[in-house]
Amino acid sequence: MADQKTPLEPPPAYTDDPSGRPAANNGQATPRQGMVRGPLPLNLPALNMIRNKRVILASASPRRRQLLAQIGLTDLEIIPSTLPENQDKSLPPFEYVLATAEQKARNVYAAEIDSSEGEPALVIAADTVVSTHMGQILEKPRSEREHIAMLKTLRDQNGGWHKVYTAVVCMAPLDSLADPGYALETHVEETAVKFDQSVTDELVVSYVRTREGADKAGGYGIQGVGSILVEKIDGTFDNVVGLPLRATLQLIEKVIVEPDVPDEVGEAI
Repeated sequence: MADQKTPLEPPPAYTDDPSGRPAANNGQATPRQGMVRGPLPLNLPALNMIRNKRVILASASPRRRQLLAQIGLTDLEIIPSTLPENQDKSLPPFEYVLATAEQKARNVYAAEIDSSEGEPALVIAADTVVSTHMGQILEKPRSEREHIAMLKTLRDQNGGWHKVYTAVVCMAPLDSLADPGYALETHVEETAVKFDQSVTDELVVSYVRTREGADKAGGYGIQGVGSILVEKIDGTFDNVVGLPLRATLQLIEKVIVEPDVPDEVGEAI
């Protein structure tokens, strides 16, 4: 179902007053107590073309919803894939995460293409995994014991360095009759993360018992309390949160504004 929109205050006004006094409202509404200040939406062709149309996020992740809201996609329908995430974990992490995200996108697109709600204008799917330096894929911990062991492994191996991979898949129907009838674009982002090796076992256990990382790949949330485990990163921060926003916007532009029309018949939905 579609998320409810959070009421936003008007954005701050510019001022050229050297005294630093706030500029006049210029006709903007006066902020009300309890409202959240937000920027004006991005005025981009791709986002304007899907405004007030069905945009589906094939993920139940609140973090991905929050990230997409930053580029103005606040009226999303949240429809997670119903298929089990059972890709072969012997695959390299890059391939594993891409196969999982593409499976999610295709599953939801196929289920909604003939929906009584109307054809979706865009389906966005994503999947995130954490990988040790040996290529072992770490998804969500299944127990407190596994959770503790997972974080200790990330701290102790390879000087605390490990990698986070997020695959993003965007699908949109084509206006033309070209097979397979949709545009599909993919991207996999990689970010290296270094845990602070001075983090104690006591801190690891204390963090695990906050339960913040219980529903997260690798068992920690870098955007929350889990930041106390992290010394530094090499790559994009939002990728570790669960969605590389810059790359996602580029995929949206590709499938909405200038989709590639296949030369040959593609895989059927």
